Amino acid sequence: MTADPFVLLGTAFHTPERGRLEVLEEHLFCVDAQGRIAEILAPGHPEYTATISDARRAGRLVELGEGQFLLPGLVDLHIHAPQWPQMGKALDVPLEVWLRKYTFPLEARYADLDYARAVYADLVDNLLANGTTTALYFATVHVSASVALAETCLEKGQRALVGKVVMDDPEQCPPFYRDADAASAVSDTRRFIEAVMSLDPGERPLVQPVITPRFIPSCTHAALQGLGELAEEFGCHVQTHCSESDWAKQFVEARFGQTDAASLDGFGLLTRHTILAHSNFIDGQDMDLIKEKGAGVAHCPLSNVYFANAVFPLREALDRHMHVGLGTDISGGYSPSLFDGCRNALSASRTLQSGVHAGLPAKERGAPGEPITHQEAFWLATAGGAEALDLPTGSFRVGHEFDALLIDTKASASNIHVNGADDTLDDVFQKIVLNAARANIATVWVGGRPVVGCS
Repeated sequence: MTADPFVLLGTAFHTPERGRLEVLEEHLFCVDAQGRIAEILAPGHPEYTATISDARRAGRLVELGEGQFLLPGLVDLHIHAPQWPQMGKALDVPLEVWLRKYTFPLEARYADLDYARAVYADLVDNLLANGTTTALYFATVHVSASVALAETCLEKGQRALVGKVVMDDPEQCPPFYRDADAASAVSDTRRFIEAVMSLDPGERPLVQPVITPRFIPSCTHAALQGLGELAEEFGCHVQTHCSESDWAKQFVEARFGQTDAASLDGFGLLTRHTILAHSNFIDGQDMDLIKEKGAGVAHCPLSNVYFANAVFPLREALDRHMHVGLGTDISGGYSPSLFDGCRNALSASRTLQSGVHAGLPAKERGAPGEPITHQEAFWLATAGGAEALDLPTGSFRVGHEFDALLIDTKASASNIHVNGADDTLDDVFQKIVLNAARANIATVWVGGRPVVGCS
């Protein structure tokens, strides 16, 4: 997929390394016809002035205005695409009721391809408008509807990794919504992988297939074994839920005599391209194994409050140098915004570290370690997620995809108030992370192509 080359002039914020904010003040970002960053020129570079003049003369110069800033596109590591219609609904009931009464009946409706296409078009439009340039999706058990989600992402220009869900265990899955058996679950996954690969062939596909066992309790041994063999054959990404709750953790340990992470590894499903959603109850050995395999964790701080009954030990995972990014977890999470995800991650981290029981002495309330910073939260939503997926995006580097957001702090209905006399650029960045909303996202580029707004 090609794009019109252009040069963007403006001030950008990114976190190329965890915890380190880099401000690229009045830099030039030269984007080539492949949508990649060809050059980044700072003021004072010998070619800086000439590059501006040449781009302006050719009508290829994009200049950011006062109060406008460039950010990397956001990377969401955990979205249940079919649950979009129920986002913000039924979060007042227990997980079992939420699944059986609401979620599984809703996901079963995606046997209707017209329904699936309509919902997915609305979902992708909304996520792009909220700044999500890369999305990792759970779809449903239906091959055609899952392929339709990939087609929708490709049509609308979102970088996406899409998985046909596998759930074949009749003891754990409802009869109206499950794979017929392990053999069909694996063969349907193969068909899905091949169909998605054919949509966007080449070295830099915008959409990719993902092997997606819903979680170990929903899958038979044969299905997990077959999916592991597909992962080795195709080298695809893998995604699943891991140790999300007490029940899930205990179920897997009772069934296999070991943890989720160890069990997934035994099936060949824990690889450099595996993303484990939630992982609240992983222990130190699990963390060591996940890091050794190069797999990543999708931290979902909002939905964890509702359904996990625990806070993911984020600081410990980061200190162990694990791959970690953020997930909105629609619809267990009720916001499609990864800016909200940053804020929820900050709150969860502070809550875990400080503790919540006022009846205990301060030194006994919380977990050890420091809470994360806003720079780290933004890194999780951008470069951290991209690194977990092993994709060249999430920060501004030569050779990376130009996936970016134009943030307008002066937009109508903006919650960001910048005081030029008092606020440093570091202050502005913090205000963006803590206050930015959809109204502030004026333009979104994916692979150098504007997919929201216009430059």
